[in-house]
Amino acid sequence: MYVVTGATGHTGNLIARALLAKGKKVRVIGRDAARLESLVRQGGESFVGSLDDPAAMPKAFSGAKAVYVMIPPHLTATDHGAFQNAVGEALATAISAARVVYVVNLSSIGAHLPDNTGPIAGLHLQEKRLNALKGAHVLHLRPGFFMENFYWSIELIRKMGINGGALRGDLPIAMIATRDINAAAAGRLAALDFSGLTIRELLGQRDLTMADVTRALGRAIGKPELAYVQFPYEDAEKAMLGLGLSASVVRGFIEMYRSFNEGLIRATEKRTPANTTPMSIEMFADDFARVYAAQAQSG
Repeated sequence: MYVVTGATGHTGNLIARALLAKGKKVRVIGRDAARLESLVRQGGESFVGSLDDPAAMPKAFSGAKAVYVMIPPHLTATDHGAFQNAVGEALATAISAARVVYVVNLSSIGAHLPDNTGPIAGLHLQEKRLNALKGAHVLHLRPGFFMENFYWSIELIRKMGINGGALRGDLPIAMIATRDINAAAAGRLAALDFSGLTIRELLGQRDLTMADVTRALGRAIGKPELAYVQFPYEDAEKAMLGLGLSASVVRGFIEMYRSFNEGLIRATEKRTPANTTPMSIEMFADDFARVYAAQAQSG
């Protein structure tokens, strides 16, 4: 039995589908039964519950040999750190109670650092919780910056004709598409080829700057002149609050961006075939262009 958390999200959903396609027995966890239904039709067993529920999670993990766990984002959380801790504690306790043998945990580059990294600090604490489990083989996947984050830029591009954010425009960082994270996680879960405590960074196809990304997105949407503008932290904070993110979440993001800019958050592994993934920014830009066009048509 495999158990997949976040089964209606960007990573968990495709990981569950990949395991089901391989004929694996999979239990999928989500808060909305209707959104789990497509996985049930594919052969999955649904469990409706919240990841921060300490009573429900041991039941969800019961009988599992291997699990994929992650702490999902909660962009309106009043105290985002407290939310991360509640989910992390519930998951670790459930894994221990169910005596799960194999754990694949979605973490992040920078999770080796204990603080000054915004939401990544919560993933550092979760790695420590899972490392303390007895009898479990744990693999921490530490991907780079998600390419899908650029979907947040669509409204800015449409209304102001620029791409922008708090990150430096000339800073090369590891960027990855979630489909490559899914493939890596599903492959390791299917093979169960890890033991003890293992860390694997996932660094995308190549390091990219925000200026690099903006050029690729601009070409794909027919705006080759599209430019990237670095916003002062104060302006970026106001913009995120205006989008409905909570003050706690925004403070965390600003701290994270500042640590990226100052070189604190960065990959610790040298780039190798093992941590390099196939999807390029040019390939992602084609997907971005389709979403951009669809939103333009819908108004």
